[in-house]
Amino acid sequence: MAKKVQNRAKSVTDIIRYSPRVMNFSGPWLDSFGRPELGGCWLVWGGSGHGKTRFALALCKYLTNFGRVGYNSLEEGLSLSLQKAVKSTGMVAVAKRFILLDKEPINELRLRLQRPKSPDIIVIDSIQYSGLNKDTAKALVDEFPRKLFVFISHADGKNPAGRTAGAIRFHANVKLFVEGYRITQPVSRYADGACAPFIIWEEGAAKYGE
Repeated sequence: MAKKVQNRAKSVTDIIRYSPRVMNFSGPWLDSFGRPELGGCWLVWGGSGHGKTRFALALCKYLTNFGRVGYNSLEEGLSLSLQKAVKSTGMVAVAKRFILLDKEPINELRLRLQRPKSPDIIVIDSIQYSGLNKDTAKALVDEFPRKLFVFISHADGKNPAGRTAGAIRFHANVKLFVEGYRITQPVSRYADGACAPFIIWEEGAAKYGE
């Protein structure tokens, strides 16, 4: 018996009737990133000491307004420096909608995401410690179309480091290069016009510019 093929063809009516789950960003978040869909993937990359972790946690805190967030710290895990970052970002205020996944392997993460009431938003920090390649990263995102994946990556100069991060950059709906505690040129498919720069830490950004 021939295997039944899934019908992936969509009519114009299907497209018009599609109801995306839109996150109604406001303030600086709206100015820099628009109103994103809760689904697909983002890529955040930058060099060490430029504010990636600070931004990732600030983003996690903000995203708890729109769903439960799981931060998979593959690189650092539960540690003193992460504890300090969590405290300084004020994550205690959103403790009921945020969980830390302590170096959770991707196969275990996949099982977690198959369960009811699993996180709606997953941050993977970092791609380089995940064991993912361009195909398995895409497969992970495609398997859970109703969840948002935010991938954090090291940088090679001003570009994401490695082939996997480069491939994710191509597919990502939001692409954010962190340098000197700011994102100077955010790229978002959800913005209506030009994206405003995003300041992660005013004092750090000012010192970097000196």
